Amino acid sequence: MSMTAPAARPVNPRFSSGPCAKIPQFSLDMLADAPLGRSHRAAVGKAKLAEAIDLTRAVLDVPADYRIGIVPASDTGAVEMALWSLLGPRKVEMLAWESFGEGWVTDVVKQLKIDAVTRKAPYGQIVDFAEVDFDNDVVFTWNGTTSGVRVPNGDAIPADRAGLTICDATSAAFAMELPFDKLDVVTFSWQKVLGGEGAHGILILSPRAVERLESYTPAWPMPKIFRMTKGGKLIEGIFKGETINTPSMLCVEDYLVALKWAQALGGRKALIARTEANAKAIADFIADKDWIANLAEDPATASTTSVCLKFTDPRIKDGAAFAKAVAKRLEKEGVALDAGAYRDAPAGLRIWCGSTVETSDVAALMPWIEHAFETELAAQAETV
Repeated sequence: MSMTAPAARPVNPRFSSGPCAKIPQFSLDMLADAPLGRSHRAAVGKAKLAEAIDLTRAVLDVPADYRIGIVPASDTGAVEMALWSLLGPRKVEMLAWESFGEGWVTDVVKQLKIDAVTRKAPYGQIVDFAEVDFDNDVVFTWNGTTSGVRVPNGDAIPADRAGLTICDATSAAFAMELPFDKLDVVTFSWQKVLGGEGAHGILILSPRAVERLESYTPAWPMPKIFRMTKGGKLIEGIFKGETINTPSMLCVEDYLVALKWAQALGGRKALIARTEANAKAIADFIADKDWIANLAEDPATASTTSVCLKFTDPRIKDGAAFAKAVAKRLEKEGVALDAGAYRDAPAGLRIWCGSTVETSDVAALMPWIEHAFETELAAQAETV
């Protein structure tokens, strides 16, 4: 094995799966137009928030009759608003194949105490959608940020379903095709694929979801931060930029900058193309390697954003310790920051390949992963 360090280095070593890399050539000067010290309820604040909603619709091609709201507490807040407000009148199926999906199962079964059907798959797999009854309300993540697997498409979701589909799309929105006609609730945080700052969520509702909100009152108490109706009618202001609580106008400005960057690139399709090129750079590198593999067992379900890798060399004595050591070497070299697997996931690496990451940086990282692997394997042999 060659122990020579690679010559090329990623220009931007930020491969964190959230918060993710800022847009290329980002500068704080880009945020100079943020209305700092102004009320979000003033005309300038409302205009910025409304613009963020309008640009979200334009870049994602969200149907005109779907509502888009900026809500508190990141993607988590958006999902919780949907679960607490919409679930109850129908049977529920919870689909989980990674830690965040498991969290939604806990909230629905243990907190809301709904007797839901729970379908789970181990890390690296997704559940069989053919077994799901979509006459029930169905809750799932589109892309498993911690497991590196995703729903390949919406073909298994019937157009004439009776239940609602509630989709946590936080690491999929702007990077993967989302069939809005098959999704009644879509949530995400702009700190993922567009590299925005954290703490704000996006909640997208179909007309069917709005109908449910206006015709159903949950049996449990509803905290103010989750309430989307008043007097049996949708609070339309939430979906026009009149946020439930005070947003950070600096974060909103940052999101606007990223949305305009995305528009200038060519919108949703251009963002997806960048993401897929990044994931392909990893897939091509590991294709002929016998010591590393994608955690996703089926290439059709392999994530193109949160690409999870596992070490497969039989000489590795302690998989968890080895993977952590490799991630530490990559960070020490300054070539990959925050590239270790999620704490609840199988040992390995997790390389963010969203649209703000440059393919040249992903390609430059690959030889460094091999170098760190070889170096750590040699160090392991010395301690035996």
